[in-house]
Amino acid sequence: MKPVRVSIDVPQAREDVYDYLDVLANHALFTGHMFRDWRYDGPAQGVGARARLTAVAGGRAEAVDMEVTETERPVRNVERSTGASGRVTTGTYTLAGLPGGGTRVTFEVAWLKTPRREALAAPLVRAMVRRGNQRALDQLAAQLQTRSTDGARPPVT
Repeated sequence: MKPVRVSIDVPQAREDVYDYLDVLANHALFTGHMFRDWRYDGPAQGVGARARLTAVAGGRAEAVDMEVTETERPVRNVERSTGASGRVTTGTYTLAGLPGGGTRVTFEVAWLKTPRREALAAPLVRAMVRRGNQRALDQLAAQLQTRSTDGARPPVT
């Protein structure tokens, strides 16, 4: 299946956005519409941070294991997810500084292994993933804004 990519521009500095995204537990705060019941293992941030969670979509729930596999401060963070159905994906956050300040956050999901029924419904699956991930980035922007208006850098959870 072709990857799905979404983006949002936020006023926060790239380093601050990276520091927030680097803590895996912070992801639960902006992905609650897709992922629930987060349980963490390993380091809190960086390569090796892991979570077991429940993905919910289309009236279905699936256990998923997620692990941060690559980081490049303050540019990129890569997660690998394996679902109980056999789906394997990577999720890559890429951060780019904007002229005049702020950060463009781009998130891309790439399927490495796709269950047959998902492959058959690829256009529908991709559209659902695109909507869910854009909503997550909108919520990430709101989280970052809330923390910024508190007068501090976005704290890590």
